Amino acid sequence: KEGAEARLVPMQGMEFRTMPAGKLRGQNPLSAIGGAFLLSKGVLAALRILKEWQPDAVLVSGGYVAAPVLIAAWMLGIPSMIYLPDIVPGATVKHLSRFAGKVAVTARETLDFFPGKGVVTGYPVRAEFYNLKAEDAKADLKLEPDMSTVIAFGGSQGARSINMAMVNILPELLRRAQVVHVTGQTDLERMQQARERLPQALQVRYHIHAYMDDLPKALVAADLAVCRAGASTLGELPAAGLPAVLVPYPYAGAHQRLNAEYLARYNAAEVIEDRDLGQGLLPMLMKLLDDPEKLAQMRVETQKLARPGAAAKIVRELWQLTEREG
Repeated sequence: KEGAEARLVPMQGMEFRTMPAGKLRGQNPLSAIGGAFLLSKGVLAALRILKEWQPDAVLVSGGYVAAPVLIAAWMLGIPSMIYLPDIVPGATVKHLSRFAGKVAVTARETLDFFPGKGVVTGYPVRAEFYNLKAEDAKADLKLEPDMSTVIAFGGSQGARSINMAMVNILPELLRRAQVVHVTGQTDLERMQQARERLPQALQVRYHIHAYMDDLPKALVAADLAVCRAGASTLGELPAAGLPAVLVPYPYAGAHQRLNAEYLARYNAAEVIEDRDLGQGLLPMLMKLLDDPEKLAQMRVETQKLARPGAAAKIVRELWQLTEREG
């Protein structure tokens, strides 16, 4: 209920309901007991909602937060499907998959984790990623049409270490490129102060946003991204054809690193450790910006990973599941 979805889902005209959920694995015994209690409360809440809504099927995504809904659907005999956005599933999704009829995944590399249940759909993204043109996106965002564009972002809450690294490299980077920076609300004031310290000629090249609802437009307009390696990068970067410097979040288990390694394996991204941002980010960005041939090839390789129509594929798979089990 504290996440961005609490605001975004109602904006799409959909009812938004919350329920308790708690982690069981990777916790000390007391926390695990508390997690089990929250899971039990969540299952009861999910049972009430599913009985109220009477759905033909249930689609879940995420980790432990999906558990109450999926277990409740299984208890009520409602066909269900998991969508796993990451390349490698966490322990929760592996265990939950026994309750689901199918597991939709982003890439073929993930199928081996779900024998007999896995189906490749790709990562669903908004249609704008495929429909927007770079020149139109740049014009709408008031960016210089012929200047290299770097976008830095860290999810809906921003990324502190990326933001702080950007503070230190702004003067040098802005002499080479214009920057769109999605900071998150927490660091917005700090980044605005950093902008005010810049010469006027560089300030106009630095575009700050706490949050962007039209992120597809910014990604399509950009030539290079600096971002975390959450699951959305597996869908949005390929859809935008956007090469990236990926900074896996070091405290999120292994999934961000594995996502980053997947994109790097296909020459769609470079990877830098969070601890190396201070010394390594600017040289890496400059090297890529000064090598347009390499950047163009990375763009081609990134686009090859895109799967247009992923959302429709997920719907078809879910519909087939209801027909099979109905």
